[in-house]
Parts: sequence; C-alpha cells; structure tokens
Amino acid sequence: MARTATPRLDAVSANAIELARQSLLEVTEPGQVGEHLRVEASAERLVTHVFDCTMPGYRGWSWVVVLARAPRAKAPTVSETALLPGSDALLAPEWEPWSERLKPSDVGADDLLPFREYDPRLEQGYEQTDDAEADRVAQWELGLGRARVLSQEGREEAAERWVSGEFGPRETSGRRRKGTVDAHCASCGFLSLLSGSLRQEFGICTNEWSPADGRVVSLRYGCGSHSETGQDDAPREDPSEHIVIDEYRIDAEPVAEASEPDQPAVAEPDQPAVAESDEPAAEPEPLVEADAPDSQTAPEEPVSES
Repeated sequence: MARTATPRLDAVSANAIELARQSLLEVTEPGQVGEHLRVEASAERLVTHVFDCTMPGYRGWSWVVVLARAPRAKAPTVSETALLPGSDALLAPEWEPWSERLKPSDVGADDLLPFREYDPRLEQGYEQTDDAEADRVAQWELGLGRARVLSQEGREEAAERWVSGEFGPRETSGRRRKGTVDAHCASCGFLSLLSGSLRQEFGICTNEWSPADGRVVSLRYGCGSHSETGQDDAPREDPSEHIVIDEYRIDAEPVAEASEPDQPAVAEPDQPAVAESDEPAAEPEPLVEADAPDSQTAPEEPVSES
C-alpha cells in the first residue's frame, strides 16, 4: 500500500496570521477570539490556522481559519472559518428517543404513558387460552399438596391490609379529561388475577413501568401506565386519505360524426312515382283544415268556366 506524502507547509500562508485573525473578528463578537495556537498544512498551498475560543461555555473549542494560495500568487485568500470542538470540549450528550431515555423509576402513579397499539407483552383477550400449569396447581391444592391452606379469616385480614395500603382503591377522573388517570386495573391488560375468592378484588401488576409492578393491587386502583391509557389521543390513520372522490370528473370520448348514406326516393302507397326532371319541384300548397261552415260567412259564388 502506497504511503501518502505529508503536504509541505506553505510559508506565505503560514505567516498570514493577522489575515486569519482579522477574518475571525469580522464574524465574531469582541472578546471571543483568543491567542493563536498553531498552524497546520492541510494540502498543497492550503493551511489551517487554529485560535483559542474564549466564549463562555465553550471550553476546549477552537476557531479555525483555512487559507489557500493560488500558484505564483503573492498573498493567500480566506477559504472558510469555523468553530470546532477539541478532544476535551464540552459537548451535549447524544440524543436518545424518550422511549430509551425514560426509565420505569421515572414514572409515577399520575404520569401518563402514551398508548402502544402493538405491545409484544400483551395479546388480545380472545387469544388467551387456559393454562395447563394453573389447572395442575388447582388440583394439587385440593388438600393433598399442603398440610394447611389459607382460611376465610386469613383471606379477610389480607384483603383489609391491601385495601388500606398504597395500592388500594383510588378515585379516577370520570370525565376522561386529557392528562388524568381515567381507568382502573380491572380493565388493564397487565393485571394477573389471584386465585380463589381474592381474584374478585385483587390482582398482581406485571407492568414494569407502573409503580405497582410486582405488587398486589386492588381492581379499583389505577395509574398512568394502564395498557389502554391514551388510546383516544393516539394518532390514527385517516381512512379518507385513501378514498378518491371522482364524482366531479368527466370522461369525454370523442366520436366521429357519421355521414348519412343517400337513400333512393320511395313512392308512397296509392301514389304514382314521380319522374325525375330538371325543373324545380313546385312548392306544395298549404293544407287547409276542413272545418264546419261558418254560419256568419257567406258562401262563395261558383265560378263559371269559359
């Protein structure tokens, strides 16, 4: 592999420090350009002057001015100026989307999470099937697997503690106003119901974004991490975008006018055919309707033939 030769530093452009500084003073505010740090050869007759940046908040940044000199020219010209960060410059952290930046510990009970239509942790209710393991445990707990099971009094005491605890019943907004918790755990897809009679009032939260994750919650408890929260506010595809209305469009089909063929004269029945002649045909006399004779009009006198 051939090695690239290091460009030679152009002496004329390297000595034009004041030209480079003056070009920076024209585009910066007073007091923002510091001392000259170094000069570097970027290419043939192309050098870069580096100045210290004294602006507040820009520690480790430097001003750079690129000078270029044409062949046999006596003075260089300014190509560009820029503000570049150094190795120890203070930079903003790389941008992360909120879904990766937000942690479950940052979400409270009243913080609303956006609705996710396709969540791999959830499935449709009609897709849920019976758990064979749950059936096996239910049969095991008939009294043959454990010596003693929870009594009615024990269940009531546990229910009282859970109801009065942090994740007991709470009021939600019935007006469904934006930014308020308006749903209970009873309709949440992340709720796993308990077995036995306690399933009518309590369940286990399995949503890592909820402050009640892994805790027993009342079915009347609610938080902003509900599986259906924000469904009405989620952007949806407008079906009208794919509908084409063409009721105002007219498709014109040009049709050539057909000339009528010459048809021979046909004699009417009970009339002789008229022979063709060069003389113009006489105009037909207007027909007079045969009305009843008017009693007030005198009859015409007969004309004698001579």
